Order: sequence, then C-alpha cells, then structure tokens
Amino acid sequence: MKPIMSEKAVRMIEIDNTIVFELDRRLTKKEIRKQIEESFKVKVDSINTLIKMNKKYAYVKLNKNNPAIDIATKLGMI
Repeated sequence: MKPIMSEKAVRMIEIDNTIVFELDRRLTKKEIRKQIEESFKVKVDSINTLIKMNKKYAYVKLNKNNPAIDIATKLGMI
C-alpha cells in the first residue's frame, strides 16, 4: 500500500478527509478497510476503487473524528 502525493490527493485530504492509496489489484474493499483500520487505528466511512493503467487506486474516506491530515503527517506526505 503506497500513498499518492499529487495536488489532487492533497486537496482531497484537506477538503474531503480522503486519502488515496495505490494498491495490489487483488485486494477487495473489505481487505483494504481492515488493513487501513488496523494500521492507522482509524474508522473508515467509505472506499471507492479505481483501476487505471493496470494499477488499483483506493479513495479512502475517513470518519470525521479521524482527520486525514494526521495520517498524512504520519506518512510524511505533508
């Protein structure tokens, strides 16, 4: 699991409380949710996935009680 650091991704962290990850294509949404909730000790509200150019991206919207900016700081994104 690798966080994406583009302008759009940073804007989504600040505005929508959403973090974007690049993942293995074989992971399901349930597996992604479990992995993120256990790794970062947060509550995930929803996950949207996208497959583009043979890569899978997950848009992970966190619960409003868990700011995405805190996780981004831990990951060294901001």
